[in-house]
Amino acid sequence: MTAAASPVADTPIAEVDAFIRVADAASAAWRAATIAERGEALRAVAEGLDARADDLVTLAGSETHLAEGRLRGELKRTTFQLRLFADVLAEGSWLDARIDHPDADYPMGAPRPDLRRQLEGIGTSLVFAASNFPFAFSVAGGDTASALAAGNAVVLKAHPGHPQLSALTGEIVAAALSAAGAPTGIFTVIHGTDAGVHALRHPSIRAAAFTGSIAGGRALFDIAMSRPEPIPFYGELGSVNPAFVTRRAAADRAAEIAEQFVASVTGSAGQLCTKPGVLFAPTGSGVLEALAATVLPAPAPLLNDGIASGFRRSLERTAQHDGVEVLAGSPAAEGADPAPALLRTTVASVIADPEALVSEMFGPAALVVEYDDEGDLVAVARLLEGQLTATLIAEEGDALAAELLPVLATKAGRVLWNQWPTGVSVTDAQQHGGPYPATTAVGTTSVGTAAITRFLRPVAYQNVPDALLPAALQEANPLGIPRRVDGVLEA
Repeated sequence: MTAAASPVADTPIAEVDAFIRVADAASAAWRAATIAERGEALRAVAEGLDARADDLVTLAGSETHLAEGRLRGELKRTTFQLRLFADVLAEGSWLDARIDHPDADYPMGAPRPDLRRQLEGIGTSLVFAASNFPFAFSVAGGDTASALAAGNAVVLKAHPGHPQLSALTGEIVAAALSAAGAPTGIFTVIHGTDAGVHALRHPSIRAAAFTGSIAGGRALFDIAMSRPEPIPFYGELGSVNPAFVTRRAAADRAAEIAEQFVASVTGSAGQLCTKPGVLFAPTGSGVLEALAATVLPAPAPLLNDGIASGFRRSLERTAQHDGVEVLAGSPAAEGADPAPALLRTTVASVIADPEALVSEMFGPAALVVEYDDEGDLVAVARLLEGQLTATLIAEEGDALAAELLPVLATKAGRVLWNQWPTGVSVTDAQQHGGPYPATTAVGTTSVGTAAITRFLRPVAYQNVPDALLPAALQEANPLGIPRRVDGVLEA
């Protein structure tokens, strides 16, 4: 049986308006705060969450059915990324400060004026929390951390899958920010679908971020684009995360590939946006034999009834498609909790109907696709929609790799070699985003330090007196940050 969360009352629309008015004033004050002050506030939030870890993990387990170990690891990741963004602020390259001094003999043919450019907070940002990561992509998750770091107030729309946890986390975050001296109203949690939609339409909201389904995300994206003044909408919507196994890899390590694939598919009951949902493996290979013989994990509760019913529908739809058969498990298994399953088809079937077969099953299931000719993998890769990840399980020297990898790089934001995509490290070089429908903003990431750029906008100052310039652009470089001065990067 899936978790049944105790409801929290929807936020009245009048309160939403009041919260956003206060947040708008808070954004102006927060943008003017020093980098050090913002960093200290982020660290205070991390410390507040760590101090209440036992309470938070217990409540999260009761509302989501996720295992304690998974939740503690996720909470650690959440507080780590808050501290990481504090470090990013201090380092300063995120400002992308650029200075061009006046040049009367500028080769363009006209004198160059004094121009100084940096990135600044975009304004009050609306974050829609996700269901499957109740910490890392929820109230105090990456979107909140990066938006606050960028100098913006955050209005957080809680997910109904864990409302009590959202309320408690919100109280901890707000208290920590207040104790650290952040402006009143810098962070607010609202509840309810109507409240979230109303907030998205509010003229003082300057950007929004979302993690969830394609249908829900696209509906919100359309609202953001149809406003009198459209705003950036950073939606992470869906991904199948295809994995491709070459003949040599299948021959050399079939059992290992099968074991790791199943672990990646069924981890967290398959409720990860980076779960590999389609595996391409050579016909007659040991990989297929090993998968057919696999004893899959027992049925486990999913996050909520909506996710469970959606998973059953998508699994049934794929299983009933012409040319698809069961490879392992039982898609039709009766019981309160959905059973894991592996389905099987051919690459010809996928090429004939990629839209139906290469589709997300958000839960513990995947489609295994047999191929005879490795050249077919390049053909099918070209048919793929946008993905968060694409994986190549291969051996060095595989001729296919040199041809397939560039194609996968056009389809996915992260391309993996001999590793599985369900681990998403929070680092400087991480990319968690991809072409539509993986995300609505292909040029951005929602994980890693580059996520801060989503909530920034460039501002250039021309001929402004030094004393009136932001600190990052003043001649003496009082922040001591990297800057590009007259075309030369100065560390």
